[in-house]
Amino acid sequence: MSDIKGLEQLTFLEDIRYDQEHSWARAQGEEVIVGISDFAQDQLGEIVFLELPIIGDVFEKGEVFGQAESVKSVSALYLPIGGEIVAVNENLTDSPDIVNKHPYENGWMVTVKPNDLSEITELLSKEEYLNFLRDSESI
Repeated sequence: MSDIKGLEQLTFLEDIRYDQEHSWARAQGEEVIVGISDFAQDQLGEIVFLELPIIGDVFEKGEVFGQAESVKSVSALYLPIGGEIVAVNENLTDSPDIVNKHPYENGWMVTVKPNDLSEITELLSKEEYLNFLRDSESI
C-alpha cells in the first residue's frame, strides 16, 4: 500500500454507509444510490472504463454488479444492498473518470430499489469504515 494517499487526504462522508468491498450507499426516499468510495477510486487509479448493469437487473446484497477498469487493474464492483437497478449513471459511459474526481456526487453508479431498505443499517458508518481501512492491509 505504498502508493496510497494518507486517509486524511481522502473524503469520507457522514451521510452515507460503506461496505467492506469499498462501495457506498445513500438512502434517498425508498431508493438507494450506490458508488465506490474515495479510497477505492484512489486505489484503482485513473478509471478508463466502467461496465455497469442495465435497468431492471436484480442483484442480491454483495453480488458483483459491474466492473471498473483502470490503468492499473480491473476490479469487480459489489452491490452493498440487494434489489433492482432502477437507474444507471449514463454520464459514466463517456467519462468514467468522473468517479475519480467526484466519487460521491456525479460519480454515483446506480440507483437501487432495495428488496429490504433496512439492509443499509448493516453497512458501516464513516467512522467504522475508517477503522476498517486502518486495520486492513489491502483493498
